[in-house]
Amino acid sequence: MTALNFNPRLLDHIVLTVRDLDSAITSLEKKLGVTAIFGGYHTTQGTKNALINLDNGTYLELLAADENNKNVPPPRWMGVDILKKDQITRWAIKSDQLEKDAEILKQYTAGMRHITGGSRNTANGSLLQWKLILPLPAPEVELVPFMVDWSQSETHPHDTLPNMGCKLIEVYGTHPKPDLLLNTFKNLGVLLRVERNETISLKAIIQSPKGIVEI
Repeated sequence: MTALNFNPRLLDHIVLTVRDLDSAITSLEKKLGVTAIFGGYHTTQGTKNALINLDNGTYLELLAADENNKNVPPPRWMGVDILKKDQITRWAIKSDQLEKDAEILKQYTAGMRHITGGSRNTANGSLLQWKLILPLPAPEVELVPFMVDWSQSETHPHDTLPNMGCKLIEVYGTHPKPDLLLNTFKNLGVLLRVERNETISLKAIIQSPKGIVEI
């Protein structure tokens, strides 16, 4: 799947789940030559994030547990509490048909059916407001995307970010049995190149100020 020509479904963002947000920002700055911008807190999920503009309406989200949030116990979403290493664990597709997508996703795994909403204020005071099909706490890496609807939001996270000189070239995955995913991808109308490998992983190839980098 490429960010430049992805029809009919559009990539929204990629989630790089990390164990320590500040350390991950520093590490990624060395790789890409840009500094992720702190986004905010997901108070109902117990996480926080920082963002990198990937151009074409997409962004990279660095996601970590919010150690100061004691109200949300583990397990938290997107593999936060079972993370063995910093890595991409999820990817999100833009959707204006969450109910239909949820019906498809629950056929893949029963837990991927819950639609919920959320909001947070950006640094400039605008309101980010979304509905999404809630990503699960496990597995650590999920190749089937979740869906997010920003139609009620004053803005989109990508539009709050400056041009950072980064551009997404491709997202791809690895899986020991790629054929198990084909029907779900087809029913959702999404494309993802999946290579056969014993490890389940998601990778992003990014054009950055430091050249082409894979994370």
